[in-house]
Amino acid sequence: MEKQYLIGIDIGTSGTKSVLFDTAGNVIASASAAYPMQTPKNGWAEQDPRDWWQATCKTLTEITAKATDGRIVGLGLSGQMHSLVLLDAANEVIRPAILWCDQRTDRECAEIEETLGKERLVEITANPALPGFTASKLMWVKKHEPDNFARTAHILLAKDYIRFQLTGVFATEVSDASGMQLLDVKNRAWSEEVTAGLGIDMSLLAKVYESPEVTGHVTAEAAAKTGLPAGLPVAGGAGDNAAAAIGTGVCRAGTAFTTIGTSGVVFAPTNTPIIDPKGRIHTFCAAVPSTWHVMGVTQAAGLSLSWFRQNMAKDLSYREIDEGCAALPVGAEGLLYLPYLMGERTPILDAHARGVFFGLSARHNTYHLARAVMEGVSYSLYSCLDILREVGIDVSHMALCGGGGKSAFWQQMLSDVYGISIRTLVSDEGAALGAAILGGCAAGVFASVPEACDAIVKEKSRTAPSNEAHTAYMKHYGLYTALYPNLKNSFKQLAALDAN
Repeated sequence: MEKQYLIGIDIGTSGTKSVLFDTAGNVIASASAAYPMQTPKNGWAEQDPRDWWQATCKTLTEITAKATDGRIVGLGLSGQMHSLVLLDAANEVIRPAILWCDQRTDRECAEIEETLGKERLVEITANPALPGFTASKLMWVKKHEPDNFARTAHILLAKDYIRFQLTGVFATEVSDASGMQLLDVKNRAWSEEVTAGLGIDMSLLAKVYESPEVTGHVTAEAAAKTGLPAGLPVAGGAGDNAAAAIGTGVCRAGTAFTTIGTSGVVFAPTNTPIIDPKGRIHTFCAAVPSTWHVMGVTQAAGLSLSWFRQNMAKDLSYREIDEGCAALPVGAEGLLYLPYLMGERTPILDAHARGVFFGLSARHNTYHLARAVMEGVSYSLYSCLDILREVGIDVSHMALCGGGGKSAFWQQMLSDVYGISIRTLVSDEGAALGAAILGGCAAGVFASVPEACDAIVKEKSRTAPSNEAHTAYMKHYGLYTALYPNLKNSFKQLAALDAN
């Protein structure tokens, strides 16, 4: 019988990764390509979508060459959420994409809530207006770049721009569309009330599908550039975290995962749309049809450690950093870190917040700072977990994925901070595997997403918490949570000074 292969493409913030899997979820080939992020002003973040497509072509060309003894039957897409892509009538990129971590739209968020009413906005979109979401970015372009807004013929997200390049189809799916703040999340369709209130023509928005549905097929032109077979079905796919949930087997209520990538997420599926009335966590449609998920987000998780290493520890490998940090006690000898390099979502919802080392003294060295960074990110993720529990979500079973999750030291720290066991998985492909599974569902290889997860996703190891360490971390966590309220007004003053 001819071998069958699936492909998952993950369009990330730091680069694009394409992975060729067999139908048992084994990696046959993998390729990555990096691209830059521009920060024209403090708190701004942009990328050229054409860099994403170039990276996609490069990585697909590499991996499709390895599928010589079988047939590629399905493809799924995953990608950074919220990032705004605008195309003109000729389908050309109008301006750089405004990314998920961009924090320029604080005023637009206030205007959205004033226009629609905060309670009504949350009722429809399941979330308050946030700078990270796409709607506020669109309103910023409308206000500050009216010529660009007037030229706009299509509004897309990162992975959906790649879908268009592959298939010629303008489409999205419910999980990623949920993060645009234009979707009626309960009813899984664009909201006429929201779009009309914001003055957005619904014809500019792509058709919405469920994540395992076929959205289009690879064109002959795209096949020539990528090595993919023409006519290959392309699944709806999912936003990066919704795809990572599928790739880690977190597809049913009662399961959860944490990812430490550029951002950090604590994610749990639900059978109903559970909404935090305070808006501290996000409720989106899940990649499994007729289900939803709730997640808390740390803006700069792995980004905090990579930023620290790049600027303060270039000569050290991540392994050496782990070893040096492991020799230090809980609390990094009186040093705390607030991971607000790009503002913060959960739980403070403050675009003006900025990173802080608190308690720095002459006794501290590189490893103290690195340990404080990892502890600060872990505390931020624990805040997300705490709120999930507060709204009644079971989070007793936790998986871990993402680049930071590959560190055994950070795994143990996170388990100790959470006070629960954390499991890692045989495959660490996360979002790419989830995208490929959705591609397999669209191609008919699997009957359902849960069935595919049960067959493919396997546990590798389990890390148990230390009760003693958990108690010690919670003492420091108490001080960590007290710092932001004391600094909130100072962050606003700093933002005002920077604006001048």
